[in-house]
Amino acid sequence: MGPKYPELAHKYLGPVQASFEPIRRLLRKFGLQIGIVVAGLIIWTVFCIASPDTFLGYNIYGAIMSTTPFFAMMALVLTMVVISAEMDLSFPAVMAFGVAIFCLVLEGATALGWNYSISLTLATLSCFLAGLGAGLLNGFIVVRIGIPSLVATIGTQFFWRGIVVVIMNGSGRSLVSTQGTVLHGALVGRLGGLVPAQMLWTIAIAIVVWIFLNRHKFGAHVYLVGDKVESARLMGVNVPRTKIMVFAAMGLMASFAGLVASLEVLYFWLNLGEGHMLTTLSSVFLGGTSVFGGTGTVFGTFVASFIIALINPGIIAAGLSGFWTQVIYGLIIVLAVTMHAVLRKRLV
Repeated sequence: MGPKYPELAHKYLGPVQASFEPIRRLLRKFGLQIGIVVAGLIIWTVFCIASPDTFLGYNIYGAIMSTTPFFAMMALVLTMVVISAEMDLSFPAVMAFGVAIFCLVLEGATALGWNYSISLTLATLSCFLAGLGAGLLNGFIVVRIGIPSLVATIGTQFFWRGIVVVIMNGSGRSLVSTQGTVLHGALVGRLGGLVPAQMLWTIAIAIVVWIFLNRHKFGAHVYLVGDKVESARLMGVNVPRTKIMVFAAMGLMASFAGLVASLEVLYFWLNLGEGHMLTTLSSVFLGGTSVFGGTGTVFGTFVASFIIALINPGIIAAGLSGFWTQVIYGLIIVLAVTMHAVLRKRLV
């Protein structure tokens, strides 16, 4: 009788187990993304229960859509940098550097009597080129000279911040003159009077980065380089070029985010970007990107950015001090890095 029981179990339980196999495959493939969405829904539900007047109205979400893109756009591109097993901590200063160049070029072209639209276009291009150049410099220092990216970008962070203070002579600039222009409307206007343009830009950037990482050979190269760099070289991947390109993309995006943030408030502050370091890093690591490289998702970073954005108003609405925000951001980074370290050891 004994041997019959396994046969009966296989006969009746086999089809049941087979029916769950697609679900298991789905969880294995998209478990990280599903987990971050579930976590976000739980946090949102808790905040709604704790402060329904705040979280069941439009105003809080309008504010989140206006301000979250400033760091979410950078977090999306920083995800590529971290997947490639590198780090960039210079992006807050590059934000300011790009907008400083924008202001100086706009002032210079206007002083020469150029048409304002042409001056604005030239200033915008100069801003993006400045960010791109800063990113390329980071890549060159890391790849060609061989300085670890963490050390190199800490150094360039101070360098670009110092350059900004020097070239701006220690003072910010008003950007009120840009109000009503095509540039202002395109970057920070309101679609239907409700949806901020920067939110649409964030979605568009997320789609573009996702396509590059998941549907283009460049993304495959980024994952390979971050996972096992020697294997990537053996497979013919141009490792130096791949790493320089992700740093260049990060610099370009930092200057773009800086311009968007400045146009939103119609003023350029010299300390632009200083408040975005923790939120950007928290979004990347909470979204499931491993600090060790080779693992990460754009979708996870995108969702995590808005979870991070909910934390500060949620804490204040719950009656706690806003000082708890930094504690939680730091805790998120430590827990995320710890989780990836533990999983990495178990998989090796």
